[in-house]
Amino acid sequence: MKIIVNDFVRRQTSESRFSHYDGEWEDIVKHVKENFKYRVCGYRNGVNLIPVPPEGFFSGIAQLQESSLLTGGFEARREGEAPRKFVTAVSAQKIPAKHVDVVLYSSEVLAEDGDNQLPAEPGNWEIISVNASPTKDSPPINPMVLMHNHFESDGGTATGLSDEDFVVMLRESFYFWKDKAMCS
Repeated sequence: MKIIVNDFVRRQTSESRFSHYDGEWEDIVKHVKENFKYRVCGYRNGVNLIPVPPEGFFSGIAQLQESSLLTGGFEARREGEAPRKFVTAVSAQKIPAKHVDVVLYSSEVLAEDGDNQLPAEPGNWEIISVNASPTKDSPPINPMVLMHNHFESDGGTATGLSDEDFVVMLRESFYFWKDKAMCS
């Protein structure tokens, strides 16, 4: 088994709106290898969530209040990808995570869209996201990300879900995210 840090996840820094790790990328790879046996299947085969100890991780998820000021934008996540809209909570600060899942894609799945950095072979895995939660539970995938994946928009990875299974996941995602946004 080979695990690497895909360049896509490297956008998750302390200066970004995303969750991040206050340490070295190699430490995350070490955590993933140590905790791989606890993996949970993601939204499709070839996508796994690896729970890792939350120490050193910060959540970019902000709980909204009625007076929360929101802003947003429309930008590509990486060069060559179509832009997407996003919403963030102005002045929200990242907090230490209480739960962390590292999202691991097989290189074979990433190869479907040419996003793999390792050869598309069994046993090759790439870290593409660090999902740090402000709660002790794993947050569901953001509804916009889920929709981009399910409808296979540019940069989305096909879910392979039936419409019925998609709606179940979307409902869970909606209820979690309806009063949350990423930090600005």
